Amino acid sequence: MNTGSMFLQQLINGLSLGSIYALIALGYTMVYGIVKLINFAHGDVMMMGAYAGYFVLILMGVTVPGMICAFLVSMIFCALLSLVIERFAYRPLRNAPRLNSLITAIAMELILQNVMRVLPFVGPNPRQYPTMELKNFNLGSVSISNLQLIVICCSIVLMIILNIIVNYTKTGKAMRAVSYDTGAASLMGISVNKTIAITFIIGSILAGAGGILYATAYPQIDPTMGYMPGLKAFVAAVLGGIGSIPGAMVGGVLLGIAETLTKGFISSQYADAISFSILIIILLVKPTGIFGKKKTVKV
Repeated sequence: MNTGSMFLQQLINGLSLGSIYALIALGYTMVYGIVKLINFAHGDVMMMGAYAGYFVLILMGVTVPGMICAFLVSMIFCALLSLVIERFAYRPLRNAPRLNSLITAIAMELILQNVMRVLPFVGPNPRQYPTMELKNFNLGSVSISNLQLIVICCSIVLMIILNIIVNYTKTGKAMRAVSYDTGAASLMGISVNKTIAITFIIGSILAGAGGILYATAYPQIDPTMGYMPGLKAFVAAVLGGIGSIPGAMVGGVLLGIAETLTKGFISSQYADAISFSILIIILLVKPTGIFGKKKTVKV
């Protein structure tokens, strides 16, 4: 394979990986945009979604109805889980110092990981994820697998649905209002608690879908599997401009492409280092990210 073909192949691989990062990053960016909280437990919500999908696929088999049920069960389970976490872990600390919420988010991450490790039907050992038979479609000198097509198409559909919800629905308008000014939104009759809960739910639904797509692309799951994708998605959110939905999408795709190009042309050992180097560079050069806007603080 020549350099040009290899570059195109890694672009396709990067688009597949980046679309998963973008789905997870959307949860980070939406929650931060509304309550200014970095929800570090988000990657582990993704892990719980992957496990929920795993048990459905074991039960129903890797068929089209099985995959649809796995997605639905995973999304609903993650939505309910995030609702419980938001209500009992984050809401009581909403007016507390920012550091309290951050420590609580890290604690929730560790709780979710360790609960899964001690559950008798899960356990700490990795499991093989049931996936469909791999088929490659050749496009000239590059190939794309059926799994990559599913990942990319599902991610695009979910992102389009999210954009429609945020920009064209009453709930989306309420979310934007609360993000802009919580106090004014409350005075206008918007239920702030309900809007924040809905934001957590939407972010977690996307994380649940992202969990199944990630496990489909990399078919092995364990209780700590959400840690690294969660961190990478956070990097993607910061790269695109945390708080910006288009930024999370673009940041996720750019990070995925950067990672696969590093694996293809340098070494897979440097992939994580490059990802976090991007975070450091973006914080030094443009702390607000690609789509972020500078905020002026009035004294």
